[in-house]
Amino acid sequence: MRPRTCHVVAALVAGLLTMSLTSCERENRAAADSFTVGLLLPSRAVPRFERSDKPLIEKRLKELCPHCALEYANAEDDATMQRQQMMSMITKGVRVLILDAADTRALRSSVQEAHNAGVPVVAYDRLAEGPIAGYVSFDGAQVGRLQGEALLKGMGDKASGGNIVMMNGDPTSANAAWFRRGALSVITGKVNIARSYDIVGWSTQNAHASMAAAVAALGPDRIGGVLAANDGIAAGVISALKSARVGKLPPVTGQDADLDAVRRIIKGEQYMTVYKPFRTEAAAVASMAVALGRGEGLRDIATTTTDSPTTRHIPSVLLTPRAVTVGNIKQTLVKDGVYTIDQICTGQLRPACDKAGLGR
Repeated sequence: MRPRTCHVVAALVAGLLTMSLTSCERENRAAADSFTVGLLLPSRAVPRFERSDKPLIEKRLKELCPHCALEYANAEDDATMQRQQMMSMITKGVRVLILDAADTRALRSSVQEAHNAGVPVVAYDRLAEGPIAGYVSFDGAQVGRLQGEALLKGMGDKASGGNIVMMNGDPTSANAAWFRRGALSVITGKVNIARSYDIVGWSTQNAHASMAAAVAALGPDRIGGVLAANDGIAAGVISALKSARVGKLPPVTGQDADLDAVRRIIKGEQYMTVYKPFRTEAAAVASMAVALGRGEGLRDIATTTTDSPTTRHIPSVLLTPRAVTVGNIKQTLVKDGVYTIDQICTGQLRPACDKAGLGR
């Protein structure tokens, strides 16, 4: 009977050890998936950050890592505030940071401090300087090309040597220069850039003031088109043109597919916007953050690499933007679930929506 008894005891001990090891493995996996991701966005002036980026990143993060937490801060266009927010998150023990830099150069030292503390930083939408671990954005040159191509098309016969006003983004943003280079690659030699302004903070108010100055200098009838870097700038441009009592608004570009911009396009006030599928961008950056938080590499996520002024071969995902005009709102924004027709076509817009093919 003794050998049998020994076998039983051995089996029980082995079972208990297996249960203990399995329990430890579960606990280790839970610990690996119970970390905090810091999300630092740059502005409330640009509607997309609070309305789209934050909720989409938060949702995808929870899907990929149910036990992960999100620590969020918005810099409100203040690089000094964003540096403080970043340092606070590192002190609180976040394991990885997603950074959309308010000023890509000014945050360089903070990115370095995060790196020194063992906290990887994923650059989101704008490529910050310093030792960035990963980067997710859209092809900025293609954004500018789409704007330039649409502007030439919207100007028609006036594009040949006609006057345009360039309303560029914030000069501290690397993306603003990227968009501008893309646009110039299309429009140079085809139109006359009569005035060019850099819009600090991507501010609608600053855009209004600059456009009013352009109208005063050139005259309301000598502006054939306006290359506005994003929809907030476009809003200021259009407001200034209306204030100057310009009879027929020239074509005005935009970017981000803000709801108000889509409505302006339907009304015929804004010619186009650039749609950047934020859901795809948010999903990619959440995947990078979770992988880095788990100590994994980005080889299976990154599709290319990017060089910054300080760092080479950053694992990157660069997504493809799309131009949106009145003729393809339904095939782009509505089809992708960005907005419903009822959200777009409110009140007095109904007749214009019907004309644009946005019937219910």
